[in-house]
Amino acid sequence: MASNLLIVESPSKAKTLKKYLGKDYEILASYGHVRDLVPKTGAVDPDHDFRMKYEIIDRNAKHVDAIAKAVKDADTILLATDPDREGEAIAWHLSEILRAKRAVKDKKLRRVVFYEITEGAVKDAVKNPRDISMELVNAQQARRALDYLVGFNLSPLLWKKIRRGLSAGRVQSPALRLIVEREIEIENFKTREYWTIHFDSEKARTAFTARLTHFRGEKLDQFSVGSAERNDEITQFLSSHAKGTARVSEIEKKRKLRSPAPPFTTSTLQQEAVRKLGFSTDRAMKVAQSLYEGVSLGKAVTGLITYMRTDSVNLSKEAVTEIRGYITKNFGSDYLPKSPVAYRSTAKNAQEAHEAIRPTSIARTPESVAPFLNDDQRKLYEMVWKRALSCQMTPAKFDTVAVDFAVGGPGNTFRATGQTMVFPGFYAVYHEDEDDAVEEEDKRLPPLEKGDSVPILKLYGEQHFTQPPPRYSEASLVKALEQYGIGRPSTYASIISTLQNREYVVLEKKRFQPTDVGRVVNRFLTEHFAHWVDYEFTAKLEDELDDISNGKEEWIPVLARFWKDFSAQLGEKESVSRKEVTQEVLEEICPKCQAHKLTIRLGRRGRFVGCSGFPECDYTRNLDGSGDSAEGPARRDIGVDPKSHKPISLLQGPFGWYFQLGEPEGDKKPKRVSLPKNIAPEAASLEIALKLLALPRDLGAHPETGKKVVAAIGRFGPYVNHDGQFKSIPKDENVFDITLERAVALLKEPKSPGGRGALRVLGKHPEDGQAVALYSGKYGPYVKHGKVNATLPDKDAIDTFSLEEALALLASKSKSKKAKPSRAKKAA
Repeated sequence: MASNLLIVESPSKAKTLKKYLGKDYEILASYGHVRDLVPKTGAVDPDHDFRMKYEIIDRNAKHVDAIAKAVKDADTILLATDPDREGEAIAWHLSEILRAKRAVKDKKLRRVVFYEITEGAVKDAVKNPRDISMELVNAQQARRALDYLVGFNLSPLLWKKIRRGLSAGRVQSPALRLIVEREIEIENFKTREYWTIHFDSEKARTAFTARLTHFRGEKLDQFSVGSAERNDEITQFLSSHAKGTARVSEIEKKRKLRSPAPPFTTSTLQQEAVRKLGFSTDRAMKVAQSLYEGVSLGKAVTGLITYMRTDSVNLSKEAVTEIRGYITKNFGSDYLPKSPVAYRSTAKNAQEAHEAIRPTSIARTPESVAPFLNDDQRKLYEMVWKRALSCQMTPAKFDTVAVDFAVGGPGNTFRATGQTMVFPGFYAVYHEDEDDAVEEEDKRLPPLEKGDSVPILKLYGEQHFTQPPPRYSEASLVKALEQYGIGRPSTYASIISTLQNREYVVLEKKRFQPTDVGRVVNRFLTEHFAHWVDYEFTAKLEDELDDISNGKEEWIPVLARFWKDFSAQLGEKESVSRKEVTQEVLEEICPKCQAHKLTIRLGRRGRFVGCSGFPECDYTRNLDGSGDSAEGPARRDIGVDPKSHKPISLLQGPFGWYFQLGEPEGDKKPKRVSLPKNIAPEAASLEIALKLLALPRDLGAHPETGKKVVAAIGRFGPYVNHDGQFKSIPKDENVFDITLERAVALLKEPKSPGGRGALRVLGKHPEDGQAVALYSGKYGPYVKHGKVNATLPDKDAIDTFSLEEALALLASKSKSKKAKPSRAKKAA
């Protein structure tokens, strides 16, 4: 019997650590959180110093029992849960449960932390245990209490004032506010016309373009040329006076350096995974966790990256030394700075001083580990590896040149700019992407000297219109959350998922749009609970949680200050009527009764415009001015199909919204296709309709059979089909964008045993050879073998759950079934 017991969160991590620590250690997993607040009123009691009532989470009760049993036989108990506030809290909860069960007695529980799962790091951590940090525990308890007090008190108010099933959260509500405010900004944006004036020229067989910057001595701003008339006036003047020639008046040359981006934090990893790899934030974190917890590299199992929940951009001295050695060996001294590059975090509320996300060894190149990784792991590891390597390399060097040309007399200046990369530096490995940015590229100018004349081949104006700010993508929303200090990087994925699951927002063309319900909820919160969805207030609360974790502040006073004002506000808002919340008064008078103002209202089918004099006046219309219904829009004209010239309409049926091509002709029904649930009716467009009506998509011939592969949407969602074989398209992928290559990869995945729904086949059962598969069900992920189903104790382990773990879970379920007497026996 092992004398040392080490407790971790994840079973996959337990397997890796067992190989490092050997037979003297028994390693058990808690499978995540072991206790949570009781899900009812009074779980946090403000009248008794915010006493919190916990209960053991049902799905993990058996794991807690197994740990308690093992503790009795162990001499040393080490709590090696994750190295953050959540992990510290889990360690504390375990210690409290074990003491309550009297399993510990006089044995001492110690805490160990490691930020990378490598043999050296783990053994070093085990040699240097510490006590549980109550500062970190109390910071997590305070966060949990705040989330409970907001959610458990504000959500029922939303049920009363808007509709049942809605929720509000301390962090999700400010995030929703960001998305809604951006949408309102877009709707209120007034497009403005402006013109830019250019000439095209050529010298030494190199074409270039110059832009007018000064006219008659006046520097031009964006709107100096604001109409076609003004553009014509200036271009005609310049054309008539230039006589087809421009003269070089000034040349300015500069050397520009661009430095590498710092190594990844949780936030920047999520942003880049969205931009570069097309991942969702949730998918990125799950893949990162699998790389952190350990991958089998042939005979050895090791963690490939450091802990993936961090705000830090620091690297250890050992890591920097190894990276610099790799650069010298593989790139040369020109690519190595004279001293190591140090970075400072720019994130608001940067948390504990962990390391940045980096490879556990830069020597494990993406090429060397690729055979042992799945496609997602390979892509993410390569990105982490390249980012860490590049952050310690020299800047990229660019030569820039700006040439001013005099045209048509003094005071009229055109400018041409050029740029060439003269040394790639870190660009040789990696450079960061940006949302809505134009890629930096070389733009060369011909050799020019002051006084040179060049021909004007064409002089012309270009019309432009100002554009509204773009909607948030997942990457830009994460960046905004971090900049405002809303939540923690480790919570961004869950914030985004909650907003989508509650149907407050939809992701359309990879951009977030608020739904009608989302807008109404946001309006209620910003009008009646403005202080609590205020960005500065939310960030200030995060600062206070940081102060608790650093020992600068006690947690109970923080909760008391919050609750005093919040509870008073709750009482005041009980009297707000549902009408006030769900209706927005317009200045427009009803065209039907000519007596009452119109209002924007929320009905079962979404927002619509109606008369405030209802029911005396039943006038209604769509928000876009079309339609007329007693309860809101039931049909909307979308446009005309360019091929058949038939009209396309959006209609609402008993099972939801759908597009219809044309109208019924006798017994012949028109083509119809459902509007996907993740697209709001108000976001439906002709472009979307044409794409859906064009389904199924022919992706091309299968490379092995030559038969066609198609993508379509069916009763169970999007899928690909080849020769009668169907495979569901994952939720974070798009039926309109999926390629033949990706479809073939999906079709190659093991066939689901027992029909539709299997996420992954784990292997064959050793007793009968039948498949053991992982499914997603109503109550979460579960494994199935024959007629036995067993729910996964940890829903986040879905990507790492192994056949061995499944067999143990199924065996436990089979035993419990056999142990239960039948109803007939009970009756006897």
